[in-house]
This record gives sequence, structure tokens and C-alpha cells, in this order.
Amino acid sequence: MAGLSSPGIGSGLDINGLVAKLMSVETQPLKALDKKEAAYQSKLTAYGTLKGALSSLQTSVRSLNSTSKFNSMKATLADTAVATATTTTAAKAASYKLEVTTLAQAQKLASAAVSDPTASVGTGTLTIDFGTYTSGTNTFAPNEDKTAKSITIDATNSSLNGIRDAINASSAGVTASIVNDGSGYRLVLTSNDSGADNSMRIVVDEGVGGTNTDTDGLSQLAFDPTLAVGSGENLSVTSEAKSAVFKLDGITMTKSSNAVSDAISGVTLNLLKTNADTPTTLTVSRDTSGVKSAVEGFIKAYNDLAKTITDLGGYDAETKKGGVLLGDAGLRSIQDQLRQTIGQQLGTQSSAGLSALSDIGVSFQRDGTLELNTTKLNSVLADSTKNVGALFATVGSTSDSLIAYVGAESSAKTGTYGIKVTQVPARGYVEGSGVADTVIDDDNHSLTLSVDGSAKTITLDNATYTADTLVAHLQSKINTAYASSGKSVTVSHTGGKLTITSAKYGADSNVQITGGGNIGELFGVATSHAGQDVAGEIGGAAATGSGQTLTGIGNAAFQVSVEGGITGERGSVTYSQGIAYKLDTLLQSFLDKKGTVASRTDGINSSVKDIDRQRSALEARLVQVEKRYRAQFNALDQLVASMQQTSSYLQQQLATISAQTNNSQ
Repeated sequence: MAGLSSPGIGSGLDINGLVAKLMSVETQPLKALDKKEAAYQSKLTAYGTLKGALSSLQTSVRSLNSTSKFNSMKATLADTAVATATTTTAAKAASYKLEVTTLAQAQKLASAAVSDPTASVGTGTLTIDFGTYTSGTNTFAPNEDKTAKSITIDATNSSLNGIRDAINASSAGVTASIVNDGSGYRLVLTSNDSGADNSMRIVVDEGVGGTNTDTDGLSQLAFDPTLAVGSGENLSVTSEAKSAVFKLDGITMTKSSNAVSDAISGVTLNLLKTNADTPTTLTVSRDTSGVKSAVEGFIKAYNDLAKTITDLGGYDAETKKGGVLLGDAGLRSIQDQLRQTIGQQLGTQSSAGLSALSDIGVSFQRDGTLELNTTKLNSVLADSTKNVGALFATVGSTSDSLIAYVGAESSAKTGTYGIKVTQVPARGYVEGSGVADTVIDDDNHSLTLSVDGSAKTITLDNATYTADTLVAHLQSKINTAYASSGKSVTVSHTGGKLTITSAKYGADSNVQITGGGNIGELFGVATSHAGQDVAGEIGGAAATGSGQTLTGIGNAAFQVSVEGGITGERGSVTYSQGIAYKLDTLLQSFLDKKGTVASRTDGINSSVKDIDRQRSALEARLVQVEKRYRAQFNALDQLVASMQQTSSYLQQQLATISAQTNNSQ
């Protein structure tokens, strides 16, 4: 029997079957763990679904947490063929009568025809400037906002093609092209800017011996509208320089461009066609379409979330089945906090009587979803006295027109806080002591300066200027040099004495003249003055000043920008937090890495890991249990086999004894 290798063969017992049945009972706890783990995995999936619905709601909420959406304006014209209009939030609701009598256009000049655009025309210098030509007095008044540009024409670029390319490369404010009208090639010059004050004047200097105004050589490109045709007015006007002339409510206005942004505050007009004697109506009104769309999007996102919560945590009486998160404390907490925030009452100081979403037609239904009364919402949006933006978004406002609300830190609380300015912000500047020489030549055209700590060297164009044109040219040169760094200056003069002022406010704002040509001819003695940061208080506590910005602390942690004014008490800042802001903050607390959803999923994942540990320990124990069962049954198998052998032996002996007894009889 010792040679038997299969359990139960010796005794006939089904040891494998017995062990399998016993182990089936022993492994029941494993099945319970599998079921428990599946339930946890279902909860993880459910929280993933919930997180997606919360994120969608947050996206819709954030579209309402911006005052610009509620301040949006629109402009419409009864006759869109006359003009179109765009608006900014600075626009105010109003109605105007618009009558366009003249459209702005750019001047175009054309040369006489030549047979070969590659043949030399002549050499010398072309000087292009702009101004207003008045035919009645035959005068040309230069445009002081623009600087004359001189272009050298030599043997390398003296053809019509070369002159075209030289003009286009000069950034003179003119676009040159060549056309072939059948009779020959003509140079066409088009002013880059429209308007009567952008008429061109082209002065030719052919050098020694040149007449400069006749129709030979480079002089054939001269154009001075005050001179005679063929004697200085040698180009043909193919398109006259005109300014736009129009009336707004009967008031005549003249602008150099058809794009007019400074006639009505916050409105840009794009004039398209004249309509003399037949004015059209321009209406500026609040644009409520974006608000309505955002509110509808918010309600849909919330109702989608409400359905998700019901599906995950509700109970279906018909199927008698509950959701995966039925009774889940985290889900209930999220639902309760959302309902409380949406249904809360706010103060009405900033929103002009609107204290709850129900005031604009948003209310809860019996099933927990939101419903929109469109008629009520439209009525509120049409009422300019109602501040719907303050009901939803974070709103800050100041009582002093020279102090602007910028923003708030998370610690800021709603309320009204006093502002006190103890130091007004200032920009750094440098000023000259003497009248600037307006003749710029090789002796004084170079200037090295430092603006806000950055040094540059500029070269002025050699020319004779007025004080105003010199200021404009100097400012253009400096700002072009600093364009890539984002720095800029304003140049001005008082009685011919130059001042260069940095655009930046604060203690690190400064302008210094450090070198160049004959500086004394421009500035005399140049004296620099550093800028200074604003200083003051918000809500009675000292605020931090940087440039023009004051930043408070604690409950008054607001940023305001001081644009100017005097020191002393400067009114107040009022701050309110709307429902969209509060909802966004709440939703972020749910969705943060350490928020409600993450906390719940982390707890579930921890439970899953604990199940894995329990399963591993149980599986290890079951291996030992099975070994023990097999050892016990194998011992039983051997015992039974031994007893069976003894039984067989006894039966044989008894049979032998019985046979012997029978034989002896």
C-alpha cells in the first residue's frame, strides 16, 4: 500500500472530492471579498461620473462669473448698407441719427507713363511728407503727427522699379506700385492713411545743378500741390485725399478714417456709404443674448448633474433597486451644499434689488431640478436699473472716478471699505533746461538714453523741425526702439524745453540721458526725476503699494489702481460676491486634489487595497487548510486500508477454520 500515489486508492475513499467540497466551503469568504470589491469599483466609477457632471457645471458657472458678459452692449443700424458698428462695455444705451455726406479716402498719385520701368529715371533725394492742402488759399499745412521721410535714389535704384522698391522699404507711410495702362508704365503712390490731413507732398532734390521742379530726371516725381502743373506738381491726382464727414443727431463731424472710434464713447463706427438727407437710426442697447445663453447653459448643466445624482444615489420604487451611491454621505453632502448655495439670499446693495436667483426667474422644481421663467428673465435684463451681473459675479466698484477696482484676494469679504492715499503714484522723467535746437544734423542726431533701466541709442532723422514735430519724431524713434521690450515714453515740450516721461509708474520708473551727440543742443542740462509707488490704506489698514496699485490685507484684500488725484481720504471700494462666484468656489472645493470627490475616492481606493490584503492573507491560509485536509484524509486512507487488510485476513482465517471444521465432521 505504501506504493500508492493517488489519494483514496487504498481505501476507496474519494479524497479529492471530499477536499474539493470542504474547500468550496472554506473559500466562501473569498467570494464575499470579490463581491465587496466589485461594489467598491462600482462606487469609483460612480464618483468618476459625478466628477464629470460637477466639472460641466463648473464650466457653465464660470461663464457667469464675469461682469463683462453682463455689461455687453450692441449697436444696430436701421440701414446696414450705410455703416456697421461695434461696441465695448463703455458704451451707453442711446439712439442716434446718422447721416454720412462724405466717405474718407486715401490720396493716390500717378506719374507720367514711361516705356521701360527698368530704365533710369534720375537720381537725388525724394522727401515725402503729409499735410492738408487748401485750394482756396493754395496752402499746404504739414501734419504734425507725421514726420517727413527722405529717400535716397542713386544709380542702384534709379529705375521706376527701383524707386518703387526704395519707397516701399522706407516706411514712409506710402505704398508704391507700377501699373501698365497701355500707354506705358506709371508709378502709383497711395497714402497708407486716408483723410484730408494725409495729402502727400513730394520734394525732389537732384543735387547741384538740378532744377528739382521740372519734368526731367527725378524731378518728374515731384508733387507740391501749391505749385503749377509741370513745375513742381508733376504727378496726377487719381484719388483725392478726403476725410469722412457725417452728422450725429445733426452735429457735423470730420474724421480722417471711415473707422470712427472717438465720436461715441464705447462705439466704433465703420462708415460704408453716403446717405445725405436720408439719415438712418443707430441704436445702442444692452446685449442680453449672451446672458440668456449662459443662464440657460447653467440650468441645463445643473439639471444634468441633478439627474446624475438621482441615478447614482436614488431609489427606484418600481424596480426596488437603489443607485450605486444610495445612502453615500459624500453624495448627500454635495447635493445639500449645492442646493443651499443656489437658493441663498444675497445682499441687494450692488445688484439693485436682486437678492436671489428666483428674482430673475430661476427656481427649484419639486423634483430638485431648476426651471427658468424666460419672461421674467427678459424683463429683468431689459431693466437698466437692475444689476444682474452683481447677482452672479464678483463685483467691485469705487466711489472715486480716479481710483479703479482691479481685483480681490481669496480672503476678501463683501462690504464697503474706505480708501486713503498718502502718496500719489508718479512716473519717472527727464527734463531739459534749455530750448531744444530744432535743426537736427550729424552733430546732434544721436541720443543714448535709459528707460526703466534699459539703455538704447537712437538716431534722429536729419531735418528742420518745429518744436511740435521734433517732439513727435523723438517720441516715435524712442518708442520704436523700445517696442520689443514693452517700454514706452511720452515726449512733450514747454516753451521748447523737452521732457521725456516713462509710461510706467513706480519707484523703478526712470528716464536718463546717458550720452550721444551734442546733448546740450537738445536738452541743455538734462535732469532726471525718479517715479514713486502709490502708498495708502484700505479699510483702515496699511496697504502695499506697487506702481499705481494698492493691495489691502485680510478682509480688505483688494487691489485698486490710483490713476491720479490728491492725497487724503479718497472714498471707498465696495465688493460683493455673486452666486456664480460662490458656486465656482464650492465646486472647486469638491473637485480639488484634496476635495470631497478626491477624499471619497481615496477612501474607496484604500478599502480596495485593504480587500487585496485580506484576499492575499486568506489565500495563504486556504493553502494551509487544504494541506491539512489532505494530510488528515491521507492518514484516514491509510488507516482504513490497514483495517481493510486486517478484515480480509480475518475473513480468510475464519473461512479456513470453518472449512476445517466441516471436513472433520
